[in-house]
Amino acid sequence: MLKDIDTSRKLSKEDYKEEINSLGLRLSEMQRTCRDENIPITIIFEGWSAAGKGSRINTLISYLDPRGYEVFTIQKTTEDERLRPYMWRFWQRIPAKGRIHIFDRSWYPVVMRGFSKSEAALAEPVYDIKSFEETLVANGAVIVKFFLHVSEKEQRKRLNALSENPDTAWRVSKADLKQNRKYSRNLSRFGKMLEDTNHGAAYWTVVEADDSRFADVKVYRTVLAAMERAVKAKRDKADLPGDIEKSDNRTYAANGAAQPADSGTPVISSSSALSTADLSKSIDREEYTTRLKAAQNELGRLHNAMYKQRVPAAMVFEGWDAAGKGGAIKRTVTPLDPRGYKVAPYGAPNDIENAHHYLWRFWNEVPKAGHLTVFDRSWYGRVMVERVEGFCTTADWKRAFGEINDFEKQLVDSGIVLMKFWLHINPEEQLKRFELRTNTPEKKWKITDEDWRNREKWNMYLEAVDEMLHRTSTVYAPWTVVEAVDKLYARIKVIETARERLKSALGG
Repeated sequence: MLKDIDTSRKLSKEDYKEEINSLGLRLSEMQRTCRDENIPITIIFEGWSAAGKGSRINTLISYLDPRGYEVFTIQKTTEDERLRPYMWRFWQRIPAKGRIHIFDRSWYPVVMRGFSKSEAALAEPVYDIKSFEETLVANGAVIVKFFLHVSEKEQRKRLNALSENPDTAWRVSKADLKQNRKYSRNLSRFGKMLEDTNHGAAYWTVVEADDSRFADVKVYRTVLAAMERAVKAKRDKADLPGDIEKSDNRTYAANGAAQPADSGTPVISSSSALSTADLSKSIDREEYTTRLKAAQNELGRLHNAMYKQRVPAAMVFEGWDAAGKGGAIKRTVTPLDPRGYKVAPYGAPNDIENAHHYLWRFWNEVPKAGHLTVFDRSWYGRVMVERVEGFCTTADWKRAFGEINDFEKQLVDSGIVLMKFWLHINPEEQLKRFELRTNTPEKKWKITDEDWRNREKWNMYLEAVDEMLHRTSTVYAPWTVVEAVDKLYARIKVIETARERLKSALGG
């Protein structure tokens, strides 16, 4: 891919001045248009050492409103980043709707040079990076990827000039010099990286960068074209690249999607976990007290072992309204050191969260090594509440199954012990608990008009939950259905399940 690129292409100073001014004015206008259309733009610059990434970025932003963009220089990972999954720091930096984020280097060094010993690894770097980009683009983002390509001779010339100047010598590392000495080998390696990670949602643009003027103009033209296509697509209400159901060949997700039921008897797939849930399961108070104490003591010990071994864990709690999530969470975290866990409750997204991809707010709470995050409701709202209430399109929630499976695979691959619980009750038990909350002053705050409205759509939610469990219960992140009509039984099942999962992960 790189071997056939002619890096000697040039542009005269006169032509450059005339064209760059025209392009700059258009770019300034398109920035305002993308802001008004709520289109997030991500621009990344990769390439050879001394290829001019910083200079190209400086020229690009010279016509932009600084209130609408941010530049990130990706260097060595910080200690906080090293304690989390590799993609965590990039999810932190994705732009909100209408903003432009520019990356001087990005998530690609892992493909270009491999992982350093201090970094969390991606199990499948090419697949995981493409999945990340496809996920963002499918949600309406634009990703523009530049690889700045210079000849071996030009790179050597620039590195020597930098090295000989006392003010810039610090910018040249041994790795930079080695890259030039091994230019032919790196040429093949970089070319393969570009081919492997080139895809319709975010394809590469190779910029011939021996001549800075030619490089600047090509960058401007490419960015403008991408922004104009995105605006036209949105205004025409056309599908952006990736607006299809995301496939995942690594999991056993079901094909097709059930249609929401709007009347009649609740329908449960005969092959689903809900169809086999025995809601009559219960235990007496004495057995509960004995088992709870034993499980909590063991859970406290395991929590300490997590910290010592630097093993992170996450617990996801979903379930029907009034199914007992809060009570189960409380009994689970009671024996734990509060410095080593966080309970992250989620409701409807706020304005800032709505301005980002739906997974963004959950990536923010991914646990660092040795810590536990308890998610009280989670990313599964996309395929339940948002699906049933029409807060996203059919294409959005269908695609989300694959996005969620990929997200969870990255968490597990990074070392996180992921435990997912669905607390299951029947409509009769829910009504009983709703009425108790309504008639008990100290519990009345727990019941809202929205809870009653959701209850009226029980059948629609049941279809959504059934499909969710079937399509996102994977080998690496299985669901545990908790029979929760008896609260005591439900709490014990949750705590003992967590205990066994952690024991297995920690080696006993």
